[in-house]
Amino acid sequence: MNNSVPQIFDTKSVEIFRRRAALKAAANPAGGHDFLLARAADDLQERLAFVNRHFDYALDLYSHTDLSADALRASGKAGKIARIESLPELVSPAYPTRICPAEELALPSGKADLIVSLLSLHNFNDIPGFLYRLRHALKPDGLFLAALCGAGTLAELRASLLQAESELYGGATPHIAPFPNMREAGALLQRAGFALPVTDVENVTVHYDSLSALMRDLRAFGGQNALAGRRRRPFSRRFFQRAAAIYAERFSDNRGRIKASFSFIWLSGWAPHKSQQQPLRPGSAQISLTKILNQGD
Repeated sequence: MNNSVPQIFDTKSVEIFRRRAALKAAANPAGGHDFLLARAADDLQERLAFVNRHFDYALDLYSHTDLSADALRASGKAGKIARIESLPELVSPAYPTRICPAEELALPSGKADLIVSLLSLHNFNDIPGFLYRLRHALKPDGLFLAALCGAGTLAELRASLLQAESELYGGATPHIAPFPNMREAGALLQRAGFALPVTDVENVTVHYDSLSALMRDLRAFGGQNALAGRRRRPFSRRFFQRAAAIYAERFSDNRGRIKASFSFIWLSGWAPHKSQQQPLRPGSAQISLTKILNQGD
């Protein structure tokens, strides 16, 4: 672990929650709690359909399940597909998989043609360093594609929990991760040295019968509060009852269901290569801007 990197997340807790979610999913494979991940995997396949390339070697990093790798295979754009995960509970025999914590990941330089990652990057303490390593792991003109949770995700839950805690305890501790916005995500790609960086956002609203149903889905996905600065003592039942009441008062539809917002930011960038479109060098223009502006005089 790089001690100079701010420790926003308690990495040990992140992995504990992911392990619990994986064990529950294995016990109930028809549970359907991975519907957001399935949606992201479908989106990944659609995005690859517009890329006029075949990638001989694709890496799927920390995408929770085989859904991302399955999307790569279904796209017909990837040859060999391998996965890297942080826990053995997240491994299946369908794809060759290496176990390695994200913060310790070291990849050989210039080996992968395509690297993808779904709905994990937002839980990393050192996203800039991770992206930098991925860029160097790509062959020249290799592609990186990822989706992560962005600003606005679980905004209603954040507001309800903060208000309930402030009312009952006279203060507030962090409950929801500080997700990046689209501009910040694009800056991360540029900082890592990716060429032709592109970001876009997909907003999804999911409706639930109650706060407990939402929390159940978050636990099933390993999405509990793993922030390093979170309150360590358990909250009372009264706290959750008040939070549920606030949520219902402020964020329910005309059918009495509460809404939960998710904002998925998609990142894409290419490892630099001389064949890619390059910006013109300063001073290389053949016609001056002054001359163009004066054409109407």
